[in-house]
Amino acid sequence: MVRANGAVSLRELARVVQTSEVTVRRDVRALEAEGLLDRRHGGAVLPGGFTRESGFPQKSHLATAEKTAIADVAAGLVEEGEAVVVGAGTTTQELARRLARVPGLTVVTNSLLVAQALAHANRVEVVMTGGTLRGSNYALVGSGAEQSLQGLRVSRAFLSGSGLTAERGLSTSNMLSASVDRALVQAAAEVVVLADHTKLGTDTMFQTVPTDVITRLVTDEPPPHDDRAGTELQALADQGVQITVAGASASGGGEGMAGRRPRRESPLPVQRRGGPTAQLRSAAPPLHEQQAERARVAEMRRR
Repeated sequence: MVRANGAVSLRELARVVQTSEVTVRRDVRALEAEGLLDRRHGGAVLPGGFTRESGFPQKSHLATAEKTAIADVAAGLVEEGEAVVVGAGTTTQELARRLARVPGLTVVTNSLLVAQALAHANRVEVVMTGGTLRGSNYALVGSGAEQSLQGLRVSRAFLSGSGLTAERGLSTSNMLSASVDRALVQAAAEVVVLADHTKLGTDTMFQTVPTDVITRLVTDEPPPHDDRAGTELQALADQGVQITVAGASASGGGEGMAGRRPRRESPLPVQRRGGPTAQLRSAAPPLHEQQAERARVAEMRRR
């Protein structure tokens, strides 16, 4: 399946071979040890090290529940009438779908998919960069894209990438994409990185955003067995990155985060069950508050 498609998700592998994702994950590790594939983004890809990049069709089917939860939380950071830049990627595309509901918003982007998601939003103005179309991720790149961003200033930039580490920050596998992402960062007062837990600890060829430039990371809760992601989150928090954790799990469970605004204070140390200590700030409200809110809504419906 990896040879045929270039990449495949653990969930799809588990469905095809009719077993659990835990079993599939163990077998994928064994195949990686033999050099037959690489583990990436909640699945597996053909071996290729730092230079290989999955195409959009493969990426769009990986870690979909996590990307949805991250986009829900990130949309809560955007205020009415704000101007933001949104980079290319499957997670930022999910964010754009939610930004269509924010009135008076101006979105600058080099992504055709982001622009398409906002095309019918009556109260959102979309500004596209120039540049040359890169078909693998439907993004405009090159000197034309970078020059169109000169002199621009917005409140914040929302970016994704192929990997995120505390040592190098956000990175991607393509030089042209990295260069445009750096230009997007230069236009913003704050930088918000959207990255699911499978990208934590992954390092790719071209650095886009150094760690000390990242204002906030919006991610999902790593599984208890994923020590690498937990360790990386701790290291990012130690370097001053604000961590916001979406409430949905990889299985699609958890409280939906749409419409809620994560708290903006600096992260505090929280002891993670079954894993290392990580400086995380959960975006979900306490359980008793959620129950009280559900009871209030049910009473209003009865009336």
